[in-house]
Amino acid sequence: MAKNIYVGNLSYSVTEEDLREAFEKIGEVQSIRLIKDNATGRSKGFGFVEMTADEDADKAIAALNGTMFMDRAINVSEARPQTSRPRPGGGGGGGMRRPGGGGGAGGKSFGNKGGKGTGRWR
Repeated sequence: MAKNIYVGNLSYSVTEEDLREAFEKIGEVQSIRLIKDNATGRSKGFGFVEMTADEDADKAIAALNGTMFMDRAINVSEARPQTSRPRPGGGGGGGMRRPGGGGGAGGKSFGNKGGKGTGRWR
């Protein structure tokens, strides 16, 4: 079974091919994914290497963690499973009569809060 490895503190100029060369010295690499900024396309300085054999992945972690790679001491560890995170934002465009949008009320009601009506928002 394949094991996913996190590789951090990478130089921004590292390419997927650079990573492949380093990890293939230890074992068979199934895939490589460098994480890039969506707006600029520039590397964020970390990525993931998936190795075919768990034993090779363990060897790569032991051999490469803390070593110098393209003038940076890299962090190499077993990748944690990705957790789902809430998406930022909310709101959206209004209709013809309601301009703009907003984040939303988060389940809160902004109407009169019971009791005798005063006709005011609280």
